[in-house]
Amino acid sequence: MVKSDKTDERGVDRGPWRAFVPVVQIPDTGLHRDIEADQATRGAMAEIAGLRDISSARASFDLTPKSGGRVHVKGRLQATVGQACVVTLEPLENDIDEEIDLIFAPPEQIPEPVDIDAAFEMDDPPEPIEDGIIDLGRLATDVLYLSIDPYPRKEGAAFEPQVTAVDPEDHPFAALKALRADREPRKHKPKGE
Repeated sequence: MVKSDKTDERGVDRGPWRAFVPVVQIPDTGLHRDIEADQATRGAMAEIAGLRDISSARASFDLTPKSGGRVHVKGRLQATVGQACVVTLEPLENDIDEEIDLIFAPPEQIPEPVDIDAAFEMDDPPEPIEDGIIDLGRLATDVLYLSIDPYPRKEGAAFEPQVTAVDPEDHPFAALKALRADREPRKHKPKGE
């Protein structure tokens, strides 16, 4: 498989925002990282998400090593995304402010559910540490994408369907009524009345 700027050696899409932290470099006391997406990265993310733009995207993380090679990642993502109102189609901006609290673990420690029912009953499994690295940029991107309002509305915008008056002659049986009227004998008035 050919490796490109956006895929790794396995062909997995890496996404545009990258911020690698090798697990072996996290001290026992923990590690703090602040990351911010540059303009080119925000543009690529906006294109992938189908947004008008992403004017800002930054995240702050605290990584704490746990037993068994696990890492607790706690942080916060803040971003401003440009969208279009689903009612008026006018441009609008939405702020995203999401807390992040996850456990990362070596892949061999992540249980695979036997069936779909077991998957719904178990707590969220840890995220995999891939090749000894935690990618904070990819984590922030995933949180951003999941936080986007799929139906953004400008404040005060409300959908009001057009209501048209119903023509009483415009119904499924109107044609039958017209046929019946044509077949009924006409009553004639007797002469002299």
